[in-house]
Amino acid sequence: MNRGSIVRPSTVRAALTLLAALSLGQSQAVTRGGQLTYGRYADSLFLDPVLNDANLDIWILTNLYDTLLQPTDDGKSVRPGLASTYVVSGDGKSMRLVLRSGIRFADGSPITSADVKWSLDRARNPDNGAWNGLLESIQSVAASGNVVTLTLKHPDPTLPSALATFNSAIMPQKLFAAAPGANDAAKAKAFAEKPVGSGPFVLSEWKRGSYMVLKRNPYYWKKGEDGKALPYLDTLRFEIIPDDNTRILKLQAGEIQGAEFIPLSRVAELKASPKLNMMLFPSTKVNDIIMNNRPKLKDGTANPLSDVRVRQALNYAVNRDALIALVTFGTGKPMKSYMSSATPLFDASQKGYTYDPAKAKALLAAAGYRNGIDVTSMATSGSADDQALLTALQQMWGAVGVRLKIEQLDAATKTARYRANDFQMRTGAWTDDIADPSEITGYYAVSGATEAAHTGFRSDAIEKLFDQSQQETSRVKRAGLYRQIQTLYTNAAPTVYLFETPYPVALTKNVKGFIQIPLGYNIFERTSIEK
Repeated sequence: MNRGSIVRPSTVRAALTLLAALSLGQSQAVTRGGQLTYGRYADSLFLDPVLNDANLDIWILTNLYDTLLQPTDDGKSVRPGLASTYVVSGDGKSMRLVLRSGIRFADGSPITSADVKWSLDRARNPDNGAWNGLLESIQSVAASGNVVTLTLKHPDPTLPSALATFNSAIMPQKLFAAAPGANDAAKAKAFAEKPVGSGPFVLSEWKRGSYMVLKRNPYYWKKGEDGKALPYLDTLRFEIIPDDNTRILKLQAGEIQGAEFIPLSRVAELKASPKLNMMLFPSTKVNDIIMNNRPKLKDGTANPLSDVRVRQALNYAVNRDALIALVTFGTGKPMKSYMSSATPLFDASQKGYTYDPAKAKALLAAAGYRNGIDVTSMATSGSADDQALLTALQQMWGAVGVRLKIEQLDAATKTARYRANDFQMRTGAWTDDIADPSEITGYYAVSGATEAAHTGFRSDAIEKLFDQSQQETSRVKRAGLYRQIQTLYTNAAPTVYLFETPYPVALTKNVKGFIQIPLGYNIFERTSIEK
């Protein structure tokens, strides 16, 4: 039997040490109670862990739901969650997980192995959501007492990370079944209005587009430094403040205690404030322009972006160093692959695209566009970073004959249009949810449920290589497969590579213990407001 790393004491100790280091100076004499008000740039849309694909939801779901395993704070491994241990068989074709004793959902009902079986079966259902492929290797789930046994179709090196991912959250089967609706999608919509999970918080109030209130889950299983149950806060309130400047003004005035997506142009200013902690959390975030690769757009008009030469031209016409200086104020670095350089199996030999306007012009001419083209990109209204980025791209692309129109939309409309494939271009950002390249590859490069990040791109060669990578247990061989995938994707240019950036979060000085891990999740379970 091969014992999973989760049960090694050294790993647990390392995780606890890292947690202490990252927790912004969390003291032993932590203050309990109180309300933290946190400014978000946009509201969540749908609080079901299976049927969504937006960070607006994902980064909040981990506060409401819990998983069998959890990502470590460095985003590179896993640690115990609802399962206290797991063991993988010698042939790699089964996994045995033991549930903690006494764990409960936020309504007080016990979490059973039957809930685990139902939740995983729902999450791996090919008809459900964009992420079922993460659990594709599971052939069956058996539940007996406090033990869950997964029988696998083939060895799967990604499975522990997949079980620590949001879509593998454990949900209460009976409560979900009691929700109104004739099918899973309808029940999910009803359940997600008042979700019940086993995370540190539970939804108390939600006025869409305005605010969301989470209350502490009195049945949460984790303990704090004082030996009592987490979380420390009584209430977590999210205020929806789309405008960057308004979020910052409210933070400076003390009306809110935290704010996300601080424009990188304001980082130096806020770092100098004696009242604030301006944090740049390490990330796996890549920033790109997602292009619709289909021959025709939703309204039936011809789409020049269906020509690979045009997509390559747009990549060659981007001066990434200038963008990093202008948009990220030196905090970013150039993208050289569709995945982050911090993502496992990133190929360091990838070159990405150099800045070559002459080559861009030649490619446009070869594609039949000597007089240039007109393109439109959706932007998030109120986002200073989007505005700065697209204004710079207007100038860069204009120099090679590409005329860019910027379409300002609120975040919800932009996301809805994107999901409906009703766009030509959009500003995009991705953050890994698991410590493995399979997730971003399955979303960006494989057709699947999201049609390759809604681009419509498809490569039979990439599809074949990806299938092989999902069953390859040799890290060296798997790295070779991903090297080929990255090269093929770059040459096909379904997206415009821009830059990698950290997570900019500003907090008042009295806020302790908040972290945003490299996988993007906002972790509030150890957050406190010190007096």
